Amino acid sequence: MCELFGFNGNKKRQLNTELKEFYSHAWEHPNGWGLALFDGSNAEIFKESVNALKSNYLHQKLSETICARNAIAHIRLATIGNEEFHNSHPFAGTDISGRKWTLAHNGTIFESNVLNPYVHIQKGSTDSERILLHIINRINYDTERFGHTLNAEERFRIIDHIVIENSPKNKLNLLIYDGELMYVHCNCRYSLYMKNSDDGIIFSTKPLSPQGWTAAPFTRLSAFCDGKEVMSGTLHGIEYIPDQESIKALFLAYSGL
Repeated sequence: MCELFGFNGNKKRQLNTELKEFYSHAWEHPNGWGLALFDGSNAEIFKESVNALKSNYLHQKLSETICARNAIAHIRLATIGNEEFHNSHPFAGTDISGRKWTLAHNGTIFESNVLNPYVHIQKGSTDSERILLHIINRINYDTERFGHTLNAEERFRIIDHIVIENSPKNKLNLLIYDGELMYVHCNCRYSLYMKNSDDGIIFSTKPLSPQGWTAAPFTRLSAFCDGKEVMSGTLHGIEYIPDQESIKALFLAYSGL
């Protein structure tokens, strides 16, 4: 479907080697690429709806030194939504407190009543963008309900609830950054790995080097800050197991056949 890359560090790290290896997988994921680099709450997002291996823009970017303390990257194999700019990950949005949220998704939402209303307001047509819109809507709702800007624990509880309510029957591998925390969720086996180093943690759908990789936390949300896991959510145990019939039906529905 897609592949994810993330870095959460305690200092800036040069990421060229890892990103070049990551984007080399685009021959299997040709429908777009994206890269978000974070400096505190500020984000630079670069993306296109073209194969990363054919992108002059990305080639030029990778020829420069890329350093970041937090980063999210994505290569897309389209399931829902055409090959167009507004369907390329990562997606970004700002809540009513001014906090910027950035999300990349590896997977497909087959069933989710809570995400359906966002079809009418999203810029693109992906199920992934709807996840971000739902997160921001829930953050805004609780911010107004509580009458204050939400702290890290309050934001984490909201994201934890969202991944639990949307995990049944859906592949929900997520990397999300809110300017302070990087949220990581995986509910499909052997589809997200992590590697620790002195300056932080790298996440990737597939290991990017021969050694040092372990499975990311499975069927529970985790939050990372400064290269360490700082919060752990509910162990919901809802595993996504690929169902070829459901995937075939989804492709037929979106192709109009």
